[in-house]
Amino acid sequence: MQITDGNIMLVTAALLALSVFVGKAGSKFGMPALLLFLCVGMVAGVDGFGIQFDSAEAVQLIGMISLSIILFSGGVDTKISEIRPIWREGILLATIGVMLTTLITGSFIYFLLLMISPDYNLTYLQSLLLAAIMSSTDSASVFSILNSSRTGLKHNLKPMLEFESGSNDPMAYLLVVILMGLVSTGEELTSGLLMASLGKLALQLLLGGFGGLAIGWISTRIINRLNSDNEFLYPVMMIACTFFAFSLTELIGGNAYLAVYVAGLVVGNTRIAMKHTITTFFGGFTWLVQILMFLSLGLLVNPHEVINSQIIVPGLLLGVFMILAARPLAVFICLLPFRKISLKAKIFISWVGLRGAVPIIFAAFVLTNMPGDESRFMFNMVFFITIISLLVQGTTITRMAQWLGLDDVIVEDEIKIHFPDEITAATREIEVTGALLDNGSLLKDISLPLNTLVIMVKRGNKYLVPTGSTELHLGDRLFIVAESQNSIDCL
Repeated sequence: MQITDGNIMLVTAALLALSVFVGKAGSKFGMPALLLFLCVGMVAGVDGFGIQFDSAEAVQLIGMISLSIILFSGGVDTKISEIRPIWREGILLATIGVMLTTLITGSFIYFLLLMISPDYNLTYLQSLLLAAIMSSTDSASVFSILNSSRTGLKHNLKPMLEFESGSNDPMAYLLVVILMGLVSTGEELTSGLLMASLGKLALQLLLGGFGGLAIGWISTRIINRLNSDNEFLYPVMMIACTFFAFSLTELIGGNAYLAVYVAGLVVGNTRIAMKHTITTFFGGFTWLVQILMFLSLGLLVNPHEVINSQIIVPGLLLGVFMILAARPLAVFICLLPFRKISLKAKIFISWVGLRGAVPIIFAAFVLTNMPGDESRFMFNMVFFITIISLLVQGTTITRMAQWLGLDDVIVEDEIKIHFPDEITAATREIEVTGALLDNGSLLKDISLPLNTLVIMVKRGNKYLVPTGSTELHLGDRLFIVAESQNSIDCL
C-alpha cells in the first residue's frame, strides 16, 4: 500500500494506536516498548501489510527532530545535583568509551568479515565506520527502560547511565562524519590526519557545549519574560528554543546534539515560569516522537534483507562480542581510575550498553550520503544488532540489577502537588507507625517540626481532610507540606 495525501492520517492513526496497545501489552512481559514500536513498523512495511516507505532522507529528518526533543527532555529531567558526583565517570564513558568501543569493535568486524563473509569484506576504515555507527548507547532506549521499570539503582548508577547515554551521541556522530569522509575520499588514516580529526572533534564539542549553555540561558530568560495568560504557549516557546539550540549551534560548526542536551540541563536546573506545564508537555511529546521515530525506522527496513545468513551469522557473533567483550572492555578501562566503583557496578554499567534508534539513524545517514551495497549492508547489520541488544539487554536490565544486588526500592508519592518555582514549599508522604503514635493516636498528639502541616490522610482507598482531632490508624499515609525542604528533612 502506497502512503498518499489521502490516507496518511488514517495510516498514522492506525500505527500510533497499535503501537500504544502493543507497548502496553508488552510491558506486562518485560518487553521494551521501543522494541515493540520497531516491530510494529516492520510488520506494517513492505514485507508485512505492504506499506511502502523507503525514504532514508525522511527517516533522517524524523530522527534528527526526534533526537533533539528526546535529548532536550532528558537534559531537563536531569538534576545537576545528581550528576555532580558522577560527571567525571560519565564524561569518560561518553567520550573515551565511545572511541574505545569503535576501535575494539571495528577491529573485530574487519577480521570477522575477512574470515566468514568474503562478499562483504569491508576495509579497515569501513569496519571502523560500522563500529562508530554502533558505538553509542541509545538515550531513548536507556531513558525509556530505566524510567518505565520503576526500579531504583544504588550508587548513583541511574544518573550515570542517563548522563552517559544523553551525552555520548555527539561523540559517535562526529566519529561517523569523520570516518565517512575518509571512506568517501579514500584517504589513508595518517598521524597528521588523525590529529586534525581530533582537533576538529574537540572544537565541535567545545562549540556545542558553549552553544547549549548560551541558548539554554537565553531560553530561560525568554520563558520568564513571556508573561502570557495562556500557559500552553510556554511549551511551544520551549520547542522553538530547542530547535534554535540545534540549528544555531550547527551553523557555527558546533555539535548540535550536545547543544540541545546541555540546553536542557540549563533549563531543567533553573527556575522558570510554568515549569510543570512545560515538563508535562515534553513528557507526552517525547513519547510521541519516540513512537514516530521507531515506527519510521521499522518501515524503512526490509526484513527479508535482514533475515538471511549474510546478516544473521556475522550479526550474532558481532552482537555477542559487543555485549560480552567490547562494551565491558571500554567500561572497565574508562572506570579504572575510580576505585570506589565496585566490580558489580562496573558489570551492570557494561550490561546497559543498549543500542536503539540512534545507531539506525546514523546508518540511514550513511546510506543517504554513501549509497551502495556496503552502506546497505551496514544499515541491515546495525538494525540486526539493535534488535539483539534490545532483546537481550533491554529485557534483562531489572533482573541483572536484582542479581547483582544493585536494585533499590522507589517509594513514589501517592498524592502529588506541584508548586511554582518561586514557592519554596516542600512536600512529603510518611506512613503512620507505632513510634509516631507514642504520644496518642490523634493528629494533634503527634510530634511534627515547626511550620509543617498535614493536609491529607490516605486510609485504604479513602482520602480524608484532617483536623487536630482526627484519629490516626497504623498504615495511614500522611501528606505533609512545609515551608522548605529543611523543615521536613528530619521526618
